[in-house]
Amino acid sequence: MNTPSPKSDGKKLLLYSSPASSLGWRAMFKAKWSPALAFAIVSVVIGSWLAFAMAIRARNDLAKKEPRIHLIQDMDNQVKVKYQASSTLFADGRAERPPVLGTIARGRLELDDHMHRGYSTDGDGKSVFFDGFPDDLKIDDDLLARGQKMFNISCSLCHGKDGYGNGPIHIRANKLAGVSGTSWIQPSNLHSDTVKGRLNGHLYNTINLGIRNMAGYGTQLNVYDRWAIVAYVRALQLSDAVPVEKLASDKAAQGTPVSSANVQPGVR
Repeated sequence: MNTPSPKSDGKKLLLYSSPASSLGWRAMFKAKWSPALAFAIVSVVIGSWLAFAMAIRARNDLAKKEPRIHLIQDMDNQVKVKYQASSTLFADGRAERPPVLGTIARGRLELDDHMHRGYSTDGDGKSVFFDGFPDDLKIDDDLLARGQKMFNISCSLCHGKDGYGNGPIHIRANKLAGVSGTSWIQPSNLHSDTVKGRLNGHLYNTINLGIRNMAGYGTQLNVYDRWAIVAYVRALQLSDAVPVEKLASDKAAQGTPVSSANVQPGVR
């Protein structure tokens, strides 16, 4: 291919010397478009795509602190205040508002005191714990299995899996007792007459809100799990008081012979 001289036609010089010598350029020259018109069309096309690319970049630039440009607001930008912010709209200057007195969350009416609290309040304002289990609670193997699982997760660390208050936290705390002036009180023995004498509602309330040095587990355990633990604690207490002869006879009735040598009272 012969390179045209500077004296050659201007269109041909542009065609061969321009970096944009492509099929598109050739087509425009064959259509006898002037260079000015061709450059104008290409500039408009490139400019439109450049504006689109910049808009996409602006929407995805998470490090950019300036607010994005919104031609159509939709619901992206709304008048609001962030948490812990101040506001001159209210007399106390706080943007966050407390719940309206008496507000009840959906599904949290909790009218059954026995089920949700374990106690009721008499006319003098004194708490009276309920005995037994709520009527709407089904006592079955599933409840006890759930209670055993949640007891081992939440309670056994202090009370031990057998309920005698010799959990791993107690063992470790005893070793550290006296170091730097520390002291430790052993967790309650769930087999003691004091705990056995408490009503089921009292045990439920203890699990829910805590007692003395024990913190409540109401935020970690739902209503069903709290009652499941109460049921399992009662099962633990009953298991400790079962005579060896009764246990052996029950096993024998199930076809599993048990000798008295293998079942000893007080083994935990």
